[in-house]
This record gives sequence, structure tokens and C-alpha cells, in this order.
Amino acid sequence: MKKKVLKFGGTSVGSIDRIQHVANIIKSEVEAGNKIIAVVSAMAGKTNELIEYSQAIDKNFDKRELDVLLSTGEQVTSSLLAGALVNLNIKSKSWLNWQIPILTEGEHTNARILNMNVSKINQYLKEGVAIVPGFQGVSKIGDITTIGRGGSDATAVAIAKLLNADTCEIYTDVDGVYSTDPNKIPVAKKIEKISYDEMLELSSLGAKVMQSSAVQTAMMYDIPLEVRSTFTNRKGTKIFDQQEIDYSKSVTGVAYSKDDAKITLTGVEDKPGVAANIFEPLNKAQINVDMVIQNISSDQNTTDITFTIKRDDLSKTKDILKDNQNIVYKEITHNDKVSKVSIVGAGMVSTPGVTYRMFRGLADEKINILAISTSEIKLSVIINEENTLKAVKKLHTIFELD
Repeated sequence: MKKKVLKFGGTSVGSIDRIQHVANIIKSEVEAGNKIIAVVSAMAGKTNELIEYSQAIDKNFDKRELDVLLSTGEQVTSSLLAGALVNLNIKSKSWLNWQIPILTEGEHTNARILNMNVSKINQYLKEGVAIVPGFQGVSKIGDITTIGRGGSDATAVAIAKLLNADTCEIYTDVDGVYSTDPNKIPVAKKIEKISYDEMLELSSLGAKVMQSSAVQTAMMYDIPLEVRSTFTNRKGTKIFDQQEIDYSKSVTGVAYSKDDAKITLTGVEDKPGVAANIFEPLNKAQINVDMVIQNISSDQNTTDITFTIKRDDLSKTKDILKDNQNIVYKEITHNDKVSKVSIVGAGMVSTPGVTYRMFRGLADEKINILAISTSEIKLSVIINEENTLKAVKKLHTIFELD
């Protein structure tokens, strides 16, 4: 008998028929003798619909009330799935975040799971299936909080950790992790197994199969993960610890994101502490800065600093920079029509020529590189957004991933 956490994404529970299908998957697990905690997302499209409602009231809708609103999506799914299981004669109960409770910390719409009361769930697993809404929790002062888009993955992994589950399975609309987005690149192939490190890089760089914070938690606590399809019985992708890294392959996958923006400060006064003065206010505003490039300008007393952020933070970032009295510069320029394309692979660290092959491949397609960032197992470039798919296809081919 195993204790399993099964997470079902929005497409998996996107209709009544699909919820009933998920109920049958859980029934099979119960009949196999397993104890099941099911973590569910809102039905596909529901979160976006709720956001549209809030914006119809106010473009800057209060974040506390937005969390109250958005959390209803998963509550609906939890109830419907519990009811579907009861209809199959499987004892089941849905638990709202505050009934457990799932305790969080941090600001509204971007909280983090801190802890949860495991006693109620563990006790109930002796009788039936526990259904838990993903993406949400409750703060120390009793406010409902949400933990960011894709947060149901983080909920599932946190519950697996806190309940000492044997495994955590992520059910979605694809049958595993692919070398790139199979909806855009039909020749993409499924990866049978991947390391936590590689999966963390892919998810943080734009691959939407799993949320990066969920992978990070699984890696920290060595929680076995499997990504698999709700709609087929094919084997999924297993995500393992460091020992499972396949060093024989230089590149495992190609990821991309199209929600980035590039900012350049020209003529920045070149002196110790200037970079800290630029980025400290951005950190306080919780703006995530990605790539940073500093160039010495023709004037030896100044420098140019380029960095990338999420596109949604562009306006806020520019306002902060303009109001910053601790920096001196000539001009701020930006480009919000850029994308980030990345190659990821554990074998990169021991394979010479990977950087050259990537840059030569992009040059052959006449794609200009605007910024570069590297680590031991990833290489990312910023390019013009219009060239994204052309770049991904080229890199997928030259690294023999087709």
C-alpha cells in the first residue's frame, strides 16, 4: 500500500466528463490498495475568467479580495470531484484550505506554503480519499492567500512532503515532459527521465509542464515526481535526484518564454555600489531581475547596464528607476518585444562546443542575440520575439532532439 499525492491540472478537470474521468483514475488507485490525496486546479479557463471579473471592477483590484475571488475556482473543482467519487461508491471528502489548514506566508497573490496540519488528513485517509484545492492557503491572520499561477503543483509537492507520501504524480494534458513544446514543434520527443536540476531549469525558463518552485521543493526533500497524462495510459516522465542525470546527452531540452522585457540604462555613473543602488529598489518592489550585462562605454567614467525583467513589470520598473535619486544616468531605453530561448542539459558541462553550436545555429538563421546568460547546465539568450519559433526549431535540430 502506498500513500500517493495525485495532482490534476485545469485541463484534466476542465469539464464534468473530465472530472468523472479523473474520479475513475482515483477509483483504480483506491482499488489497488493505495491511500490517495488528490490536489486539484480550477477548471481550465476559470481563473482567467475570475481575473476578468475583477478587472471589470478595477484594473488595480485589491489583492486581498482577488485572493478570495480566485480561490473559489479550486473549491468548485474539489467539491465536484468529491461528489463524483461518492457517486462511484468511493468515500471521499473535500477540504478547503482553511479547514486543514494550509498555512502560508508572504504577500497576497504570491504567498508560499509554510506548513499544514497533517493530522486531519492522515486520519481521514484511513477511511477515504481526501480532495484538497491547490494554489491556495490561509495566512497567520486568517486571510485566504494564493500562491501564484501554477501553484497547484507547489501545493501537491508540499503536501507530499508534509504527509510523507511515497510519490507525487502530476496529471496534465501531455504524457510527460518533452524536449520542447510539442504543440509548437511537432517533432519534439518525450523525455523518459530527467533530473531535478534539468527540470528546474526548464520550468523556470518557460516550460509550462511544472511550476519551478514545486520542482525546487521536490529536489530539496527528494520527493519522486512523475508527469503523466490524464487521458492516456502511457508512461510519463520520471523526475529523479542528481544521481539520475544522463551525462551522455549534451542538451536535454529547449525552453522559451515570451513574457520578457529588456531595459538599458546608458551613461550610468561608474563607481562602486552603483549596481546595488539600481537593483535594491527593484528587489524591495519584488521585481525579479534575470539577465544583467554591464558594458564599459566610450566615456571611461560611465557604463551601460542592461537587464531583463518580466514584461508585466516593465512600467513599474521604469517608474522606480526614474524616481531613484541614488543613481545618475543619461537615458533609459527598453524593448518589450523580446523572448528568451534556452538550451538545458546536464551534459553541457562536459561537452565542448555547445556554446559555439548554439550561436552558429542562430547566426545561420540571421537571428541577432541581445543578451546572454549561462550556468553549468543552461545557456539562455534574449532575441527579438518574432524569431522565437525559428530559433527553437533550429536549436532543436542541431542538438539532435527532433
